[in-house]
Order: sequence, then structure tokens, then C-alpha cells
Amino acid sequence: MDPACTSESIYNLIPSDLKEPPQRPRYSSLFKATIKDDMKKLKTGMKTMGPAKVEVPSPKDFLRKHSKDIQLPPKKTFNRFSSKKPAVPLRTDHPVMGIQSGKNFINTNVADVIVGVAKKPKPIYVDKRTGDRHDLETSGLFPKYINKKGSVHVPQLTCRSRDDFVRIIDYGIIPEYICKRNEDVKKAQEEYDNYVQENLKKAAMKRLCDEEREAVLQGLKKNWEEVHKEFQSLSVFIDSIPKKIRKQKLEKEMKQLEHDISIIEKHKIIYIANQ
Repeated sequence: MDPACTSESIYNLIPSDLKEPPQRPRYSSLFKATIKDDMKKLKTGMKTMGPAKVEVPSPKDFLRKHSKDIQLPPKKTFNRFSSKKPAVPLRTDHPVMGIQSGKNFINTNVADVIVGVAKKPKPIYVDKRTGDRHDLETSGLFPKYINKKGSVHVPQLTCRSRDDFVRIIDYGIIPEYICKRNEDVKKAQEEYDNYVQENLKKAAMKRLCDEEREAVLQGLKKNWEEVHKEFQSLSVFIDSIPKKIRKQKLEKEMKQLEHDISIIEKHKIIYIANQ
């Protein structure tokens, strides 16, 4: 860059010996230390969290006399001469000796094993690598109820005990009150369907014949001619609010009549709903 251009730069007009103004010391209150000491003195364990939520005792459970005394067991009469242990056998007493049994336990055990039914192992499942075993039947993994036959309805069924109730639930017998409730729901649904069908029949649409359609079309055209004649009889200058309102009303009626006439002329078959 040319040194002449550098000397003529506008940044050279800014003095380079500017210094930042000295910062004033920040204001600090004289009572800051005193306030900190007072806050530490007044702060307790529950000062910031509020009072402890302790259940208020009921007025009926007031403290009664001797209610906190230790209840001792009832006293028993002590008999010094009562014997707690059986008597020591005499020196002359001898045990019964020489009694033998003629039963052959080996043959008996062999016969029990041959005749008896082998015990089936209880189904279990292991859910951890450490070998924790659990009952399979009550775990929900064994298909116990889905393979049973359909439920059977037994009329006038009463449960006289808990075992009867468990038997009913286990074998899928539907109680009588549930069957009655299902019949009531089905009957109410049928009545509602019949009511809807009757209303649909009453509200069935009626078809206009060609003569009625032509009469309606001619009536609409006649009304349009009357409104158009009244519209043309308006004054040329519409300089008041009532005149403007009347003109807008006639235009709206003519537009609606033209729309109805076009629909009837376009469609040859027309249905109307019964009121």
C-alpha cells in the first residue's frame, strides 16, 4: 500500500493515547455482615420447609389413666410339689424284650413299587441362569383355560359354598344373572333397531310426478316475473338507504328463484322428504 494513502487515513485522526476511565468501587452495604449473622441465628431445621406434617390425633383417642403401663401376664399359682417330668424308672423295671415282626419289608416295598402309579413331576420353569424354579401352572404361561370346551348354562344355579363358586369359574359355567343381562341387552337392541326402521319408513322420500314438477316450475317462473317487474319499476336514482335495501332484497329473491328454476330444469327426477 502506498505510504501516502496510509498517512491520509481517517483512523489516523483518532488519538492513540486514550485510556479507559478508572472503574469506581462497587457499592457495598455496611450492614451486610450483620444481616448474614442474623439470618444464621434465626434459621432452624424446618424454617425453610415449613412445619412438619404430623397426623393430628383424634379427640376421641385421648390419653387415659394407666394406658401406657406395661401389661403383665396373669399370675399363676405355684405348687412346689407338682412334678414336671416323668418319674425315674425303678431299678427293678426292665424293658420289653424279644418282640419281633414277621413282615418282610423288602417284598412289601417291591410290591408297592410294581403296583403303584409313577409320580409325575410337577411342571416348573426356570427364568434365570442361576436356576430359580417356579410353578408353571400358576405362572400364566401354560394354556389351561383356552383348551376347555364352551361354557354351559345351568338354570337356577346357586353357590352354597366357596368350593362351588371355584368349580363354576373353573369349568366356565355362566351364572344365571349374566345370561339374563345378555338377554335384556339383546332385547333392547332389537327394539331400538325396529324403532329406527319405522322412523326411516316414515321419513321416506316421495317422488314428484311430471305434472307436479311442471306446476312447480311454472310457479317459480311466474314468481320470478313478478319480482323482475317490481325490480324494473324502481326509480333510476337510488339515493336513500330504504331504496338500496329494497333493491338488494329484490336482487336476492331473483337470484334464488333463478337458482331453483335451473335445478328443476336440470333434473328430471325429483324427490321430496315427507314432513
